[in-house]
Amino acid sequence: MLFRRRKPDGILERVRTYLWPRRSFSRSLQYFSKRILRLKATPHAVAAGVAAGVFASFFPLGFHFAVAAVLCWVIAGNLVAAALGAVFFGNPLTFPLLWGASWEVGKLILHERLPKNGPPAHLGEMMHTLSFAKLWHPILEPMLIGAVPLGLVFGLIFYGITRWGMTAFREQRRKRMAERAHKAGRHGGREVPAE
Repeated sequence: MLFRRRKPDGILERVRTYLWPRRSFSRSLQYFSKRILRLKATPHAVAAGVAAGVFASFFPLGFHFAVAAVLCWVIAGNLVAAALGAVFFGNPLTFPLLWGASWEVGKLILHERLPKNGPPAHLGEMMHTLSFAKLWHPILEPMLIGAVPLGLVFGLIFYGITRWGMTAFREQRRKRMAERAHKAGRHGGREVPAE
């Protein structure tokens, strides 16, 4: 590989970089946005893929990519855009907020069927033994039910932002290409050096 590091990063350094980027969060945001804008698909497919990834981020861990893939198939979204949207919106820094919000909204929707005092006292033991049947009613059911409205709202917001961004980016690029072709035509096919 041409630009490989002489000494590859260890596992701890890769995890640290995933949680806290080397340069800055704004640079990481620019990187993700450029990766999404340069995908070779229609603006609807890319925006639908990002929306599917954002929607899936509200679901408990393990369901993300399955939900995003199924939703991409249903709404004709781009699977790569869904993966980028899920990784950008749902990451270890945002998971506590997303899952907490999903659980609280689920509790509001299921207000009559949930215990009033929140999760059971033996939640740590249930998580340790991973008893799905015991986790379903107090934790997973409210999270799954609360994830749907939150995912829909944020998915629609990100769909609009991504669709607008894709359209504006492609229009700017089309104008630049037309201008470059016009300049090349005026100068007998020679490319004019940039000043």
